[in-house]
Amino acid sequence: MDTLSFDAFWAWLQSHLNCLLRVATPDTVLFDDDDLHWYLGRLGDADVAQVIRGKRLMGEILIDPERVTYVQSLGEERSGEYVFEAVSETESERLAAYTFVLTHDLDVDDDPDHGGGVH
Repeated sequence: MDTLSFDAFWAWLQSHLNCLLRVATPDTVLFDDDDLHWYLGRLGDADVAQVIRGKRLMGEILIDPERVTYVQSLGEERSGEYVFEAVSETESERLAAYTFVLTHDLDVDDDPDHGGGVH
C-alpha cells in the first residue's frame, strides 16, 4: 500500500474534481450529485472541500493538513470506487481522519484514455 504526503495528494485531487464521489470525516459525509459541483481550496489555516449547487453552499468539510500524517490508497473497494484515507497517526492511535472516494486510482494520469484535465 503506497503512501504520499497530504500536500501531494491535495494538489493531485484538485485536478480531478469531476472524479470525486465523496469526502468524509468520521462524523460527516459529502456526496456528489449531478447538479452539484466540488470546490477544493484554502480557508485560513485549513483546506476546505465544498459541495455547491449553483452559487449555494450545500456542505463543507474543513481539513486540517497538520493532522494528516500521510494519505494512502486502499484501491478499488467497489466497482468504480477508489478510496483514499488521510491518516492521522500518533504513537498510540491511527485514525482515518478524512476519506476521499474517487472514480479512479492515482495512476490515471498514466492512462492515455483518461482524457487529461477534463473528467
